[in-house]
Amino acid sequence: MTAPLNDRFLDVKDLKIHFRTDDGIVKSVDGLTFSLERGKTLGIVGESGSGKSVTSLGVMGIYNKRNAEVSGEIWLDGQELVNAGPEPVRKLRGNKMAMIFQDPLSSMHPYYSVGKQIMEAYRVHHKVSKQVARKHAIDMLGRVGIPQPNRRVDDYPHQFSGGMRQRAMIAMALVNDPELLIADEPTTALDVTVQAQILDLMHELQAEFNSALIVITHDLGVVAELADDVLVMYGGKCVEYAGATTIFDRPEHPYTWGLLGSMPRMDRPNLERLVPIPGLPPSLINLPSGCAFHPRCAYEERTGGLGDTVPPELTQAGGSRHLVRCHLPTEERQRIWAQEVKPKLEA
Repeated sequence: MTAPLNDRFLDVKDLKIHFRTDDGIVKSVDGLTFSLERGKTLGIVGESGSGKSVTSLGVMGIYNKRNAEVSGEIWLDGQELVNAGPEPVRKLRGNKMAMIFQDPLSSMHPYYSVGKQIMEAYRVHHKVSKQVARKHAIDMLGRVGIPQPNRRVDDYPHQFSGGMRQRAMIAMALVNDPELLIADEPTTALDVTVQAQILDLMHELQAEFNSALIVITHDLGVVAELADDVLVMYGGKCVEYAGATTIFDRPEHPYTWGLLGSMPRMDRPNLERLVPIPGLPPSLINLPSGCAFHPRCAYEERTGGLGDTVPPELTQAGGSRHLVRCHLPTEERQRIWAQEVKPKLEA
């Protein structure tokens, strides 16, 4: 196994993360491939249960090895992580790569002050005194916009508001200047004003540190704000991958069309109800035959029966960096988008 010969900081190849349960094997991530350069942002989107968060935990090496079956390759700055031992990955975690979890209240320890937790994250990777670590924790809290950081450093997580806890979590993730930052639903349960502040903060800090950023979300508004590229997941697989502009202007997968159709628009009056995607996300234990999306797809009958029998491959679409997993021919997808889907979204 040799490192990829490119300038991509993160390279994930055919990643599979399966979990053995009493009911069967849960194929949470099933053959995922993507890459990311320094200073760039990848948005991973999809409904709950599509495999987004498990992907992030896989990159960080956080999963239960007693029932998790992990294969494929994860290259981080030339170092392969899937086949590395737990100790090398632990040294990278929190230092070269870090994660912002979606619920900071449950992710932070309730019995220790916010400052002590940030200090611990710093001292694990730096041999410094408590006084030096405390000063660095105060600096980081101020950097993420927490007022009076020299006083709030001794407060406990429950004494912070939701937005302040999220800022504290970001401070903890960035305390060691990581080169890869993964944000899992970073604005969930925050009001819209605080959401905008958190997104602006992440964008500013990414520019300052030149870090590679993965944003995992079901909110396409967050993706539009931050992402350079977008990976759309469904049933543990990538169903569409392209630049953010392409995803919003010229998407080609019916699932992506459904996500766009269910997204509220702020640039014009909302005169009609949002259109949800019919049906429910599939079970990752018993995926539908053929295309996993075919039971919910309004265009399945146009595939000539392939949709419910043959799993589609991820193939190149119109653009050189545009990949789509769909049986519909490229020309047909483009026609449906231009003549049927887009006019409805813009009506």
